[in-house]
Amino acid sequence: MSAASIQIQDVNKIFASDDREVVALKDINLEIASGQFVCLLGPSGCGKSTLLNAIAGFSLPSSGTIAADGKVVSGPGPERGMVFQEYALFPWMTVEKNIAFGLEIKGQSKAQIEQTVSTLLQKLGLSDFRQRYPKDLSGGMRQRVAIARVLALDSPILLMDEPFGALDALTRRSLQDELLRIWSELGKTVIFVTHSIEEAIYLADRIIVMTYRPGTIKRDMLIDLPRLRDPASAEFNALKRELGMLVMEEQQRHQQAEMVAAAVD
Repeated sequence: MSAASIQIQDVNKIFASDDREVVALKDINLEIASGQFVCLLGPSGCGKSTLLNAIAGFSLPSSGTIAADGKVVSGPGPERGMVFQEYALFPWMTVEKNIAFGLEIKGQSKAQIEQTVSTLLQKLGLSDFRQRYPKDLSGGMRQRVAIARVLALDSPILLMDEPFGALDALTRRSLQDELLRIWSELGKTVIFVTHSIEEAIYLADRIIVMTYRPGTIKRDMLIDLPRLRDPASAEFNALKRELGMLVMEEQQRHQQAEMVAAAVD
């Protein structure tokens, strides 16, 4: 296995809520190898996005340390690119300008920017849309632009917070295949948050199942199915049943906790 791209040691995250504290993450310890595709899986409230935001440097741990490519995370950094579920595009900029924005901030030359943008437009099937504005694009096309904008910065680590969650099934599968192709070509380390068991199995080398609050690691599972994976295969569905039981246990804990909280109120 490659050297660790991300090291998470004894990470805890506590949020203050009214007159009490909420433990969102507890005793998280993970090493993620360079070039690995990892999915964080679990029900709402298990801390998946909280952990991703901590890795991104947007919301640092209350205790413990996170290191990316050997450097302790103390805030956002260029080695970690983030793709959100909301497309986060500039509506007043064309597709081309949205992708180029980060490169302009970095001070790259016009020739370098043009080459990078043109390559990514072609790679993501956006060449015919370079002069369009986000309002003129479908949800799937907007997400392609958001991914291209992050790829333009050439960050070795790609963080993705349910980027396909709002898309229809066919568009979602198309973008999953596109992401796998890009990951295979570019060798990025990907950490991908999802609620979907099928999506996690389809994409990941490794699935981290998290518990309902406080978020801990319930199961760390390597997925060795050959790619491209067939969701109709017996092996795929065996994994789906196993992971489904793990996630459902945490979903039931979530529901029970909500019932208790409602009764107290």
